[in-house]
Amino acid sequence: MEAGESNSVNESRIISKDSSWCSQFRNASNPWMARYAYTLIFLVANLLAWAARDYGRGAITEMKRLKGCNGGKDCLDAEGVLRVSLGCFIFYIIMFLSTARTSKLNNVRDTWHSGWWSVKIALWVVTTVIPFLLPSEVIQIYGDVAHFGAGVFLLIQLISIISFIKWLNECIESEKYAARCRIYVILFATAAYVVCLMGIILMYIWYAPKPSCLLNIFFITWTLVLLQLMTSVSLHPKVDGGILTPGLMGLYVVFLCWCAIRSEPAGENCIRKSDSAIKTDWLSIISFVVGILAIVIATFSTGIDSKCFQLGEDGSPAEDDVPYGYGFFHFVFATGAMYFAMLLIGWNSHHSMRKWTIDVGWTSTWVKMVNEWLAVCVYLWMLIAPIIWKSRHTDST
Repeated sequence: MEAGESNSVNESRIISKDSSWCSQFRNASNPWMARYAYTLIFLVANLLAWAARDYGRGAITEMKRLKGCNGGKDCLDAEGVLRVSLGCFIFYIIMFLSTARTSKLNNVRDTWHSGWWSVKIALWVVTTVIPFLLPSEVIQIYGDVAHFGAGVFLLIQLISIISFIKWLNECIESEKYAARCRIYVILFATAAYVVCLMGIILMYIWYAPKPSCLLNIFFITWTLVLLQLMTSVSLHPKVDGGILTPGLMGLYVVFLCWCAIRSEPAGENCIRKSDSAIKTDWLSIISFVVGILAIVIATFSTGIDSKCFQLGEDGSPAEDDVPYGYGFFHFVFATGAMYFAMLLIGWNSHHSMRKWTIDVGWTSTWVKMVNEWLAVCVYLWMLIAPIIWKSRHTDST
Protein backbone atom coordinates (compact mmCIF):
# COMPACT_ATOMS: atom_id res chain seq x y z
CA MET A 1 0.00 0.00 0.00
CA GLU A 2 2.80 2.41 0.94
CA ALA A 3 4.70 1.48 -2.20
CA GLY A 4 1.62 2.23 -4.25
CA GLU A 5 1.20 5.64 -2.64
CA SER A 6 4.89 6.41 -3.21
CA ASN A 7 4.63 5.43 -6.86
CA SER A 8 1.54 7.62 -7.20
CA VAL A 9 3.38 10.61 -5.75
CA ASN A 10 6.41 10.04 -7.96
CA GLU A 11 4.22 9.58 -11.02
CA SER A 12 2.38 12.85 -10.36
CA ARG A 13 5.73 14.59 -9.86
CA ILE A 14 6.99 13.26 -13.20
CA ILE A 15 3.82 14.46 -14.89
CA SER A 16 4.30 17.86 -13.25
CA LYS A 17 7.81 18.19 -14.64
CA ASP A 18 7.08 16.99 -18.16
CA SER A 19 3.77 18.71 -18.79
CA SER A 20 3.20 22.31 -19.82
CA TRP A 21 2.29 24.97 -17.30
CA CYS A 22 -1.26 25.08 -18.71
CA SER A 23 -1.80 21.37 -18.12
CA GLN A 24 -0.20 21.74 -14.68
CA PHE A 25 -2.92 24.25 -13.80
CA ARG A 26 -5.59 21.92 -15.16
CA ASN A 27 -4.25 18.92 -13.27
CA ALA A 28 -3.63 20.89 -10.07
CA SER A 29 -0.06 19.64 -9.99
CA ASN A 30 2.01 22.79 -9.50
CA PRO A 31 1.56 25.02 -6.43
CA TRP A 32 4.41 27.24 -7.67
CA MET A 33 2.37 28.12 -10.76
CA ALA A 34 -0.73 28.64 -8.62
CA ARG A 35 0.80 31.56 -6.74
CA TYR A 36 1.13 33.50 -10.01
CA ALA A 37 -2.57 32.99 -10.72
CA TYR A 38 -3.49 34.32 -7.27
CA THR A 39 -1.18 37.27 -7.86
CA LEU A 40 -2.91 38.01 -11.18
CA ILE A 41 -6.30 37.98 -9.43
CA PHE A 42 -4.88 40.39 -6.85
CA LEU A 43 -3.58 42.70 -9.60
CA VAL A 44 -6.97 42.73 -11.33
CA ALA A 45 -8.62 43.62 -8.00
CA ASN A 46 -6.18 46.53 -7.62
CA LEU A 47 -7.06 47.79 -11.09
CA LEU A 48 -10.80 47.44 -10.42
CA ALA A 49 -10.44 49.47 -7.22
CA TRP A 50 -8.51 52.17 -9.09
CA ALA A 51 -11.16 52.24 -11.85
CA ALA A 52 -13.93 52.57 -9.24
CA ARG A 53 -12.11 55.53 -7.72
CA ASP A 54 -11.00 57.43 -10.83
CA TYR A 55 -13.50 56.46 -13.51
CA GLY A 56 -16.51 55.18 -11.57
CA ARG A 57 -18.57 58.26 -12.43
CA GLY A 58 -19.01 56.92 -15.95
CA ALA A 59 -20.80 53.86 -14.56
CA ILE A 60 -23.22 55.80 -12.36
CA THR A 61 -26.23 54.82 -14.49
CA GLU A 62 -25.58 51.14 -13.89
CA MET A 63 -24.80 51.71 -10.22
CA LYS A 64 -28.25 53.22 -9.64
CA ARG A 65 -29.74 49.77 -10.12
CA LEU A 66 -27.88 48.35 -7.11
CA LYS A 67 -29.72 48.77 -3.82
CA GLY A 68 -26.61 49.19 -1.70
CA CYS A 69 -25.25 52.04 -3.81
CA ASN A 70 -27.73 54.76 -2.79
CA GLY A 71 -28.26 56.10 -6.30
CA GLY A 72 -24.71 55.31 -7.36
CA LYS A 73 -22.79 57.71 -5.13
CA ASP A 74 -21.90 55.12 -2.45
CA CYS A 75 -20.17 52.79 -4.94
CA LEU A 76 -17.74 55.37 -6.26
CA ASP A 77 -14.62 57.15 -5.07
CA ALA A 78 -13.30 55.94 -1.69
CA GLU A 79 -16.29 53.76 -0.94
CA GLY A 80 -16.01 52.06 -4.32
CA VAL A 81 -12.40 51.20 -3.48
CA LEU A 82 -13.49 49.73 -0.14
CA ARG A 83 -16.19 47.62 -1.81
CA VAL A 84 -13.72 46.10 -4.27
CA SER A 85 -11.22 45.60 -1.45
CA LEU A 86 -13.84 43.85 0.68
CA GLY A 87 -14.62 41.44 -2.16
CA CYS A 88 -10.93 40.65 -2.60
CA PHE A 89 -10.53 40.22 1.16
CA ILE A 90 -13.46 37.79 1.37
CA PHE A 91 -12.02 35.69 -1.47
CA TYR A 92 -8.59 35.32 0.12
CA ILE A 93 -10.00 34.74 3.60
CA ILE A 94 -12.06 31.86 2.19
CA MET A 95 -8.90 30.49 0.61
CA PHE A 96 -7.03 30.98 3.90
CA LEU A 97 -9.64 29.08 5.91
CA SER A 98 -9.76 26.24 3.38
CA THR A 99 -5.99 25.77 2.99
CA ALA A 100 -4.56 26.62 6.43
CA ARG A 101 -2.24 23.99 7.93
CA THR A 102 -1.89 22.12 4.65
CA SER A 103 1.37 20.20 5.01
CA LYS A 104 1.46 17.53 2.30
CA LEU A 105 1.19 17.55 -1.47
CA ASN A 106 -1.49 15.67 -3.39
CA ASN A 107 -4.17 15.82 -0.70
CA VAL A 108 -7.56 17.47 -1.06
CA ARG A 109 -6.55 20.92 0.23
CA ASP A 110 -3.41 20.96 -1.90
CA THR A 111 -5.53 20.14 -4.95
CA TRP A 112 -7.96 22.92 -4.03
CA HIS A 113 -5.11 25.43 -3.67
CA SER A 114 -3.41 24.49 -6.95
CA GLY A 115 -6.41 23.68 -9.12
CA TRP A 116 -10.17 24.11 -9.54
CA TRP A 117 -9.56 27.44 -11.28
CA SER A 118 -12.95 27.73 -12.96
CA VAL A 119 -14.64 27.36 -9.57
CA LYS A 120 -12.29 29.83 -7.89
CA ILE A 121 -12.68 32.44 -10.62
CA ALA A 122 -16.45 32.15 -10.27
CA LEU A 123 -16.01 32.47 -6.48
CA TRP A 124 -13.88 35.60 -6.94
CA VAL A 125 -16.50 37.18 -9.23
CA VAL A 126 -19.25 36.47 -6.70
CA THR A 127 -17.23 37.85 -3.77
CA THR A 128 -16.45 40.97 -5.82
CA VAL A 129 -20.13 41.62 -6.60
CA ILE A 130 -21.53 40.94 -3.11
CA PRO A 131 -20.03 44.08 -1.44
CA PHE A 132 -21.84 46.28 -4.00
CA LEU A 133 -25.14 44.94 -2.61
CA LEU A 134 -24.30 45.82 1.00
CA PRO A 135 -25.40 49.06 2.70
CA SER A 136 -22.95 51.90 3.14
CA GLU A 137 -22.78 51.41 6.92
CA VAL A 138 -21.24 47.94 6.50
CA ILE A 139 -18.63 49.31 4.10
CA GLN A 140 -17.68 52.07 6.54
CA ILE A 141 -17.17 49.48 9.28
CA TYR A 142 -14.96 47.49 6.93
CA GLY A 143 -13.02 50.68 6.18
CA ASP A 144 -12.28 51.08 9.90
CA VAL A 145 -11.21 47.44 10.21
CA ALA A 146 -9.05 47.77 7.08
CA HIS A 147 -6.82 50.28 8.87
CA PHE A 148 -5.88 47.53 11.32
CA GLY A 149 -5.54 44.89 8.60
CA ALA A 150 -3.27 47.13 6.54
CA GLY A 151 -1.12 47.67 9.63
CA VAL A 152 -0.82 43.90 10.06
CA PHE A 153 0.30 43.63 6.43
CA LEU A 154 2.96 46.29 6.96
CA LEU A 155 4.22 44.50 10.07
CA ILE A 156 4.44 41.15 8.27
CA GLN A 157 6.25 42.79 5.35
CA LEU A 158 8.61 44.54 7.75
CA ILE A 159 9.59 41.34 9.55
CA SER A 160 10.04 39.58 6.21
CA ILE A 161 12.40 42.28 4.91
CA ILE A 162 14.49 42.37 8.09
CA SER A 163 14.67 38.57 8.20
CA PHE A 164 15.90 38.52 4.62
CA ILE A 165 18.60 41.11 5.42
CA LYS A 166 19.77 39.07 8.43
CA TRP A 167 19.72 35.83 6.42
CA LEU A 168 21.80 37.47 3.68
CA ASN A 169 24.34 38.70 6.23
CA GLU A 170 24.58 35.28 7.92
CA CYS A 171 25.00 33.58 4.55
CA ILE A 172 27.80 35.91 3.51
CA GLU A 173 29.57 35.59 6.88
CA SER A 174 29.43 31.78 6.86
CA GLU A 175 32.67 29.85 6.53
CA LYS A 176 31.80 28.90 2.96
CA TYR A 177 31.61 32.47 1.65
CA ALA A 178 33.31 34.67 4.28
CA ALA A 179 36.80 34.74 2.72
CA ARG A 180 35.87 35.44 -0.89
CA CYS A 181 32.94 37.77 -0.12
CA ARG A 182 34.69 40.02 2.38
CA ILE A 183 35.79 42.66 -0.14
CA TYR A 184 32.36 42.65 -1.82
CA VAL A 185 30.65 43.11 1.56
CA ILE A 186 32.84 46.13 2.34
CA LEU A 187 32.22 47.66 -1.09
CA PHE A 188 28.48 47.05 -0.99
CA ALA A 189 28.14 48.36 2.58
CA THR A 190 30.15 51.46 1.68
CA ALA A 191 27.96 52.05 -1.37
CA ALA A 192 24.84 51.65 0.80
CA TYR A 193 26.05 54.27 3.28
CA VAL A 194 27.02 56.66 0.47
CA VAL A 195 23.55 56.32 -1.06
CA CYS A 196 21.95 56.87 2.36
CA LEU A 197 23.92 60.06 2.97
CA MET A 198 23.25 61.34 -0.55
CA GLY A 199 19.55 60.64 -0.08
CA ILE A 200 19.48 62.54 3.22
CA ILE A 201 21.36 65.51 1.71
CA LEU A 202 19.01 65.63 -1.29
CA MET A 203 15.96 65.46 0.99
CA TYR A 204 17.31 68.45 2.92
CA ILE A 205 17.72 70.35 -0.37
CA TRP A 206 14.40 69.37 -1.93
CA TYR A 207 12.06 69.06 1.04
CA ALA A 208 13.54 71.39 3.67
CA PRO A 209 14.68 74.44 1.71
CA LYS A 210 13.62 76.87 4.48
CA PRO A 211 14.10 76.88 8.27
CA SER A 212 10.31 77.04 8.63
CA CYS A 213 10.00 73.46 7.27
CA LEU A 214 10.32 72.12 10.81
CA LEU A 215 8.39 68.88 10.29
CA ASN A 216 10.43 67.79 7.27
CA ILE A 217 13.66 68.79 9.01
CA PHE A 218 12.61 66.64 11.96
CA PHE A 219 11.76 63.65 9.72
CA ILE A 220 15.09 63.81 7.85
CA THR A 221 17.27 64.52 10.89
CA TRP A 222 15.66 61.75 12.93
CA THR A 223 16.24 59.32 10.06
CA LEU A 224 19.93 60.25 10.12
CA VAL A 225 20.01 59.69 13.90
CA LEU A 226 18.37 56.27 13.50
CA LEU A 227 20.92 55.33 10.83
CA GLN A 228 23.75 56.17 13.22
CA LEU A 229 22.03 54.28 16.05
CA MET A 230 21.61 51.09 13.97
CA THR A 231 25.25 51.24 12.89
CA SER A 232 26.54 51.78 16.42
CA VAL A 233 24.52 48.91 17.89
CA SER A 234 25.43 46.52 15.06
CA LEU A 235 29.16 47.26 15.42
CA HIS A 236 29.15 46.93 19.23
CA PRO A 237 31.53 44.14 20.30
CA LYS A 238 28.80 42.23 22.14
CA VAL A 239 26.49 42.33 19.11
CA ASP A 240 29.03 42.02 16.29
CA GLY A 241 26.32 42.27 13.61
CA GLY A 242 28.64 43.54 10.93
CA ILE A 243 28.40 46.62 8.74
CA LEU A 244 26.26 45.23 5.92
CA THR A 245 22.91 44.86 7.70
CA PRO A 246 22.77 48.44 9.10
CA GLY A 247 23.71 49.70 5.63
CA LEU A 248 20.84 47.79 4.01
CA MET A 249 18.46 48.84 6.77
CA GLY A 250 19.67 52.40 6.24
CA LEU A 251 18.63 52.20 2.59
CA TYR A 252 15.21 50.96 3.68
CA VAL A 253 14.56 53.66 6.30
CA VAL A 254 15.83 56.46 4.04
CA PHE A 255 13.48 55.17 1.33
CA LEU A 256 10.58 55.15 3.80
CA CYS A 257 11.39 58.72 4.87
CA TRP A 258 11.50 59.85 1.24
CA CYS A 259 8.16 58.14 0.53
CA ALA A 260 6.62 59.72 3.64
CA ILE A 261 7.61 63.24 2.64
CA ARG A 262 6.52 62.62 -0.95
CA SER A 263 3.08 61.64 0.40
CA GLU A 264 2.52 65.10 1.86
CA PRO A 265 -0.42 66.81 0.10
CA ALA A 266 0.28 68.94 -2.96
CA GLY A 267 0.60 72.65 -2.31
CA GLU A 268 2.85 72.37 0.73
CA ASN A 269 5.47 75.15 0.60
CA CYS A 270 8.25 72.83 1.77
CA ILE A 271 7.96 70.51 -1.24
CA ARG A 272 9.27 71.83 -4.51
CA LYS A 273 6.74 71.04 -7.20
CA SER A 274 6.48 72.38 -10.72
CA ASP A 275 3.52 74.44 -11.86
CA SER A 276 2.28 71.48 -13.88
CA ALA A 277 2.28 69.20 -10.83
CA ILE A 278 -1.41 69.78 -10.24
CA LYS A 279 -2.16 68.34 -13.67
CA THR A 280 -2.03 64.68 -14.54
CA ASP A 281 1.07 64.15 -16.65
CA TRP A 282 3.04 61.14 -17.86
CA LEU A 283 5.27 61.18 -14.77
CA SER A 284 2.24 60.90 -12.48
CA ILE A 285 0.91 57.99 -14.55
CA ILE A 286 4.27 56.19 -14.46
CA SER A 287 4.53 56.74 -10.70
CA PHE A 288 1.04 55.34 -10.21
CA VAL A 289 1.72 52.25 -12.34
CA VAL A 290 5.00 51.61 -10.48
CA GLY A 291 3.15 52.03 -7.18
CA ILE A 292 0.49 49.46 -8.13
CA LEU A 293 3.10 46.97 -9.32
CA ALA A 294 5.10 47.54 -6.12
CA ILE A 295 2.02 46.65 -4.01
CA VAL A 296 1.48 43.42 -5.97
CA ILE A 297 5.16 42.40 -5.92
CA ALA A 298 5.50 43.17 -2.19
CA THR A 299 2.40 41.10 -1.41
CA PHE A 300 3.62 38.22 -3.58
CA SER A 301 7.15 38.14 -2.12
CA THR A 302 5.88 38.41 1.47
CA GLY A 303 3.23 35.74 0.94
CA ILE A 304 5.71 33.02 0.04
CA ASP A 305 8.06 33.88 2.93
CA SER A 306 6.29 31.90 5.66
CA LYS A 307 9.49 30.27 6.98
CA CYS A 308 10.70 33.43 8.74
CA PHE A 309 7.55 33.30 10.92
CA GLN A 310 8.09 29.70 12.06
CA LEU A 311 9.08 29.47 15.71
CA GLY A 312 11.27 26.42 15.28
CA GLU A 313 13.00 24.38 12.63
CA ASP A 314 11.32 21.15 11.61
CA GLY A 315 14.49 19.71 10.08
CA SER A 316 14.87 18.77 6.45
CA PRO A 317 11.57 18.97 4.53
CA ALA A 318 10.21 15.74 3.10
CA GLU A 319 9.70 15.28 -0.62
CA ASP A 320 5.92 15.51 -0.29
CA ASP A 321 5.89 18.62 1.93
CA VAL A 322 4.23 21.72 0.50
CA PRO A 323 6.79 24.23 -0.86
CA TYR A 324 5.34 27.17 1.09
CA GLY A 325 2.61 27.82 3.63
CA TYR A 326 -0.67 28.02 1.73
CA GLY A 327 -2.62 29.49 4.63
CA PHE A 328 -0.01 32.16 5.32
CA PHE A 329 0.14 32.98 1.60
CA HIS A 330 -3.60 33.67 1.42
CA PHE A 331 -3.61 35.52 4.75
CA VAL A 332 -0.97 37.93 3.43
CA PHE A 333 -3.05 38.54 0.30
CA ALA A 334 -6.15 39.13 2.45
CA THR A 335 -4.38 41.80 4.50
CA GLY A 336 -2.82 43.08 1.25
CA ALA A 337 -6.36 43.70 -0.03
CA MET A 338 -6.90 46.01 2.93
CA TYR A 339 -3.52 47.63 2.35
CA PHE A 340 -4.13 48.55 -1.29
CA ALA A 341 -7.49 50.05 -0.28
CA MET A 342 -5.75 52.28 2.25
CA LEU A 343 -3.20 53.40 -0.33
CA LEU A 344 -5.85 54.27 -2.91
CA ILE A 345 -7.89 56.34 -0.43
CA GLY A 346 -4.92 57.84 1.44
CA TRP A 347 -5.82 55.97 4.67
CA ASN A 348 -8.91 58.16 4.98
CA SER A 349 -12.31 57.10 3.61
CA HIS A 350 -13.46 60.74 3.65
CA HIS A 351 -10.38 61.97 1.77
CA SER A 352 -10.78 62.72 -1.96
CA MET A 353 -7.84 61.66 -4.12
CA ARG A 354 -6.75 63.16 -7.42
CA LYS A 355 -6.66 60.91 -10.50
CA TRP A 356 -3.53 58.81 -10.98
CA THR A 357 -2.36 59.40 -7.41
CA ILE A 358 -1.64 56.82 -4.76
CA ASP A 359 -0.96 57.06 -1.03
CA VAL A 360 -1.15 60.86 -0.75
CA GLY A 361 -2.23 62.72 2.39
CA TRP A 362 -1.05 63.53 5.89
CA THR A 363 -2.32 60.19 7.20
CA SER A 364 -0.20 58.39 4.60
CA THR A 365 2.82 60.47 5.62
CA TRP A 366 2.51 59.58 9.30
CA VAL A 367 1.83 55.89 8.57
CA LYS A 368 5.11 55.67 6.65
CA MET A 369 7.08 57.52 9.31
CA VAL A 370 5.71 55.25 12.05
CA ASN A 371 6.53 52.28 9.83
CA GLU A 372 10.11 53.56 9.55
CA TRP A 373 10.50 53.95 13.33
CA LEU A 374 8.94 50.53 13.90
CA ALA A 375 11.36 49.01 11.39
CA VAL A 376 14.31 50.37 13.35
CA CYS A 377 12.86 49.09 16.65
CA VAL A 378 12.30 45.58 15.23
CA TYR A 379 15.81 45.52 13.74
CA LEU A 380 17.44 46.63 16.99
CA TRP A 381 15.42 44.07 18.94
CA MET A 382 16.59 41.31 16.59
CA LEU A 383 20.17 42.37 17.33
CA ILE A 384 19.81 42.74 21.10
CA ALA A 385 17.35 39.94 21.92
CA PRO A 386 19.85 37.03 21.57
CA ILE A 387 22.22 38.77 24.01
CA ILE A 388 19.43 39.35 26.55
CA TRP A 389 18.21 35.74 26.31
CA LYS A 390 21.76 34.43 26.63
CA SER A 391 22.37 36.59 29.69
CA ARG A 392 19.14 35.43 31.35
CA HIS A 393 19.95 31.80 30.59
CA THR A 394 23.43 32.25 32.13
CA ASP A 395 21.98 33.84 35.26
CA SER A 396 19.40 31.09 35.67
CA THR A 397 22.00 28.33 35.42
